[in-house]
Amino acid sequence: MKTKVALLLLVPFLGISQIKILDDFKKKVPTKSSQSLGSLTSTDISKGLKEALNKGIEKQVSKLTATDGFYKNELVKILLPEELQKVDKTLRKMGMSNLADEGILLLNRAAEEAVKESTPIFVDAVKNMSFTDAKNILMGNENAATTYLQSTTTNPLYAKFSPVIQSSLAKVGADKVWANIIKKYNSIPLVTKINPDLTDYTTNKALQGVFTMIALEEKDIRTQLSARTSPLLKKVFALQDKKP
Repeated sequence: MKTKVALLLLVPFLGISQIKILDDFKKKVPTKSSQSLGSLTSTDISKGLKEALNKGIEKQVSKLTATDGFYKNELVKILLPEELQKVDKTLRKMGMSNLADEGILLLNRAAEEAVKESTPIFVDAVKNMSFTDAKNILMGNENAATTYLQSTTTNPLYAKFSPVIQSSLAKVGADKVWANIIKKYNSIPLVTKINPDLTDYTTNKALQGVFTMIALEEKDIRTQLSARTSPLLKKVFALQDKKP
């Protein structure tokens, strides 16, 4: 308002070209709100979100690939499929708790091994993210990034995980352990015989575990200022903080 009043007072003393210069200058002076948003380009937003995703992926994948990364993490620990839960209970009743515990441990070990294959696939998904994707994720709900990764990486991750899990189950002897478990169970009179696909089951549970942990990391970055560990992350996620 003060700028407009000043221009009106000066009109009698200025030529048309001088008034235009002053008007152009007024338009170039940023308001407080444009300063706070104008310093971030679409490239900044995209880079900031990719940085957040890459850091979250690196942190959580490294946790899951460590020994007991699945087995001692109650959020992602792989338990038995429903059809094998009755096997577990029956074996324990028959004094075979150690065999049942070993079977569960080896499923988790296979998942820990398989997740090592995930990082390059996630990196490609993040690298190929468009600005529109980044903007929608930034201003989306608390698991928008995780949902994006699920939609773009689930199929290639399954393709990578499945053979690794199958190989891992064989390498640690889990295939023989489970063959023994199932054989013993199927030999019990009157039980319904089972033959579950443990590779498929463990692969899907490993995928579920990865996305569970990435979702936790995403939530931290969105809600905890201390999780924004670089100036760019602070600036980019400040935009998210301002959304209604």
